[in-house]
Amino acid sequence: MSAVSPDIAADFLVEAGEILERLGEQLVQLEQAADDKGLLNAVFRGFHTIKGGAGFLGLVPMVELCHALEDAFDKAREGKILLDDDAFDYAQRCHDTLSVQMAALGAGQPLEPADPDLIAAIKAWASGQTTTKPAKGAAAKAAPKPGAKPAGPAKTGGDTEQTVRVDTKRLDAIVNLTGELVLARNRLKVLRDKLKDEDLHRAVTALDHATARLQGSVMRTRMQPVSRVFQRFPKMARDVARQLDKQVELTLEGAETELDRNLVEALADPLVHLVRNAIDHGVERPAVREAAGKNPMGQVFLSARQEGDAVAIEIRDDGGGMDPEKLRAKAVEKGLLTPEAAARLGAEECFQLIFMPGFSTKVEVTDISGRGVGMDVVQSKIRELSGQIQIQSELGQGSRFTIKVPLTLAILPTLLVRVADTSYALPLGRVVEVLPMPQRKPDYVDGQPVLDLRSNTLPLVWLRAWLRVPPCENGEVIVVLQTGDFRYGLVVDQVRGREEVVIKALPKRVRGLLGYAGATLIGDGSLALILDVDGIQRSVSSGNNRLKRA
Repeated sequence: MSAVSPDIAADFLVEAGEILERLGEQLVQLEQAADDKGLLNAVFRGFHTIKGGAGFLGLVPMVELCHALEDAFDKAREGKILLDDDAFDYAQRCHDTLSVQMAALGAGQPLEPADPDLIAAIKAWASGQTTTKPAKGAAAKAAPKPGAKPAGPAKTGGDTEQTVRVDTKRLDAIVNLTGELVLARNRLKVLRDKLKDEDLHRAVTALDHATARLQGSVMRTRMQPVSRVFQRFPKMARDVARQLDKQVELTLEGAETELDRNLVEALADPLVHLVRNAIDHGVERPAVREAAGKNPMGQVFLSARQEGDAVAIEIRDDGGGMDPEKLRAKAVEKGLLTPEAAARLGAEECFQLIFMPGFSTKVEVTDISGRGVGMDVVQSKIRELSGQIQIQSELGQGSRFTIKVPLTLAILPTLLVRVADTSYALPLGRVVEVLPMPQRKPDYVDGQPVLDLRSNTLPLVWLRAWLRVPPCENGEVIVVLQTGDFRYGLVVDQVRGREEVVIKALPKRVRGLLGYAGATLIGDGSLALILDVDGIQRSVSSGNNRLKRA
């Protein structure tokens, strides 16, 4: 590469990376509608633009590859050659190779030339000749992703610049400072209520309103549409389906839904696992689908929508669904559950077995799945994001995975509760309702205390017992919490109310402790631990004696 300003090289990486992501989706769409001239022109322009930028930077391997494909697509635009299956395979191979080259460029490494056989095959196709398809080499494998990208290229309206690119570290610094301001605001609100001074009340109220507006504005600067993640899936789904000899149509919905930038990137890997599994485990082979009276073309849907302070992302398919009995038997076969424990599981609980480490229903191990790793990692990652994942499945009809995560991780709305003069924070998105403790004693099912709540059995967990704190006979309150499709009641001494908090990570030596998600400073200046609702629920399921009222 010739001596070029690092800023110019960085701009090329951003622009070419965005074009490359769009090309992955456009190539899949063009393969399904090869006569769409608009798409064909868009694909041609994409490779042409990357070639131009690469030529300016002296990136010869990238220029050679783009030129070969650009020339072929130009002849397709003129009607001189036809777009067939081989042509799209070549184009996807080029896309993979360009991704590898882009990653190398971003890491400051030399660019490896494209496979000569691939370029020769593209040139032969462009000239109307037939040739042997090149073997899939390293360039065909999944390419490493380029780290964080700005929200998009600068746009101009007339002579006035409408947007600017800002280093993400600067945004993170502003978010952190805003978090500190929120903590100071919370402290002043507590002092206001204690001192009951009218002038102080007016000043703190004005500060409260201004801080809330600032907080909202700062959060919006970090928001990005989930399309940043979604647009990589059409190509991935196409490649996985072809590898498995399946016919799959992927439909994207709600790609304009916005999330915190950090969440958008963090969700990428869990979604990859779930979409691949939907194609591999969910959608049947064409012959099997036809025998069942289904369209041989399987359907996979990836959608996003905002629900209050959270975003719900769904991955659903119209495949064979999950059989609870097979899941139960496989867990016993792999030694993950005893036959007695497996027999007590309901259908919904059987679906949750797929998140157990080492669990897999795959008979053969492939490059895509079957090693029993992946789904447990998906659940762990979602929990790290203060989210949850739910499963619905109907045998023969398909499965639905729903992920719910907060809009941002920077500031978390919580419900503060108190136990033994110590405050704890519960994610407000998990709180269903707050109930007074009834006078009557709870019933017991399999040794677990439960409450009959509107004809539903609600397991109870005494937070004092879970914390190994002596019991208290007065002032108990039940906080009903949601984890997946399961609800339970957390019994606390009292509820202090709602407060927005800034999440702080726990020290490394105590990270991973069951039931704890982080820490925060609250309005009275004290430290409060943020509880992991899912971690406590796992204790409920295990029948741990610590959960019973002492």
